[in-house]
Amino acid sequence: MTYPPPSGGWSDPAWSGQQSSPPADPASGQPIPTQPTADPYAPADPYAGGDPYAGMNQAGQPAPAGYPPPAYPTYGYGAPQKTNGMAIAALVLSLVGFTSCITAPVGAILGHVAAKQIQQTGEGGEGMAKAAIIIGWILTGLLVLGILFYVGIIIFAISQADTSSSY
Repeated sequence: MTYPPPSGGWSDPAWSGQQSSPPADPASGQPIPTQPTADPYAPADPYAGGDPYAGMNQAGQPAPAGYPPPAYPTYGYGAPQKTNGMAIAALVLSLVGFTSCITAPVGAILGHVAAKQIQQTGEGGEGMAKAAIIIGWILTGLLVLGILFYVGIIIFAISQADTSSSY
């Protein structure tokens, strides 16, 4: 069964159903390489060899007047931003607050200072400063609740000891 030729004006050897071998050299028996015919309507091969700078100015010649100097492409956001050191310290102190509750409020306060510095200087680390503030104040609140809980237990124990000694 034959199919219609593909659109676009190009021919595929698989469509014709004929497999022909290239002509052989009678002296050596090796196939003779053949050059495909160039289709004037075919798109240019981006991987074809050639001088990509053909037609540009020769070395040592200035650019024609009226043209701006060549621009260099920039990729991404440019040079990486410097991260604020205080934001890093604030986040570390806030996270250490999980084991040592004393450093959590210090980390939260440093996070506020770092956030203000970042707004003024434009440095990186805004996310770290916000995380230090959130973690630091949550752990500080839990620390205050824990202290109030223990003080309440001690007051309750003292009040029970006073009532039991009156019998």
